[in-house]
Amino acid sequence: MMKPTLKRILLLCLAAIAVVAAFACFAAWRSLISSPFDIDETAYIYVRPDDSEENILSQLRETAHARTLSGWHIARAVIGFTPRTGRYAIEPGDGMLSVVRRIRNGQQTPIRLTIPSVRTLDRLAGFLSHKLMMDSVEVEGSFADSAFAASYGYTVQTLPALFIPNTYELYWDISLESFMQRMKRENESFWQKDDRETLAKELHMTHEEVVTLASIVDEETADNAEKPRVAGLYLNRLSQGIPLQADPTVKFATGNPTLRRILNTHLHTESPYNTYLHTGLPPGPIRIPSVAGIDAVLRHETHDYIYMCAKEDFSGTHNFAVTYAEHQANARRYQKALNARGIR
Repeated sequence: MMKPTLKRILLLCLAAIAVVAAFACFAAWRSLISSPFDIDETAYIYVRPDDSEENILSQLRETAHARTLSGWHIARAVIGFTPRTGRYAIEPGDGMLSVVRRIRNGQQTPIRLTIPSVRTLDRLAGFLSHKLMMDSVEVEGSFADSAFAASYGYTVQTLPALFIPNTYELYWDISLESFMQRMKRENESFWQKDDRETLAKELHMTHEEVVTLASIVDEETADNAEKPRVAGLYLNRLSQGIPLQADPTVKFATGNPTLRRILNTHLHTESPYNTYLHTGLPPGPIRIPSVAGIDAVLRHETHDYIYMCAKEDFSGTHNFAVTYAEHQANARRYQKALNARGIR
C-alpha cells in the first residue's frame, strides 16, 4: 500500500501537470482565436498557384502585421492546410484559426472592378493584370486573336464593344474565360435595360455600331451635356452619306491619340479608321466608350447640324453649324486661337 505522504505528492504532481496542460491548452486556444494582427482596417493577402507557405506567412507578417505566427502553426497542425488561390481579407479582430480555415477553404473576398474607358485593348489587358490574377501578355494576345474574339461573337476590331464600363464584383483569381463570359452576360443585360435594345433598332444600328459611334462621341467631347448634340450631328452625316470626318478617327489611324492639331498630312493617313477617307463608321470602336457616350447616341439630340468645330476658348466644347460658310467662320476663329497659343 502506498504511503499517505507519497500518495499526496503524486496527486499534487498530477494536479500540477493538469494545471500546466490546461494552461498550455488555454494559451494555444487563445493563440488560435484571439487576434494576432496589428491592424486597424481590413488587410488583404493574395495567394497564387505557385505560392509557397512561406510566401503566405511573409504576407501575414508584412501586410497584415502579424505579431506572432504561433497560432498559424497550431491551426495548420490541427485542421490541416492546403492553400487555395485567391484574395483573402484579414480583419482586425480575426483569429488565426479563422484565417487558416478561410484560405484552406477558398473563402475569398470579391473585388469591385470598374472597367475603364480606355483607348486600346492592350491598355485594358494591362489594367486587368494589375487588378486580377491574369497575365497581361496572355490577355493581350487573346484580345488580338480573331478566333478568341469570334468565340464571343465579335471580331478583333469590334471586341471593345463587349466591355461596358460599369463596376462589377469578381473574384481576384477569375480565369480569362470566366471573365469574358461574365462580360458577355453583363453586356446582354446592359442592352436589355432602359430601352437600349429598342432605341438601337430604331436607329437601324447594331450594338457594335452604336458603341463605335459612341467611342467617337466620347473622343470628341468630355462634356456629357454636349454628347447628345455631337451624336445627332454624326447621325445626320451618316443618314446623308456624308463622311464623318471625325478628327479622333484620324488620331486613331495615326496611332497618336495625343495630337493637338490635325494637319493635312494626317488627313491622308490610309486606314479604314480614317473617316476623312472612308464614308460610314470605322470597323470598330476607337476606345471603350462611356455609358454616357452610348446613351448619347441612343438618345441623341435631333437637329440639322452637320458641322462642328472646337470652340476657340479651348473649353473642350464645340461651335455647331448647318452651313459650310458658318463652319468656315467657326474654323477660322479656332485656327487663330491655335496660332496665338503656338500650337502646331
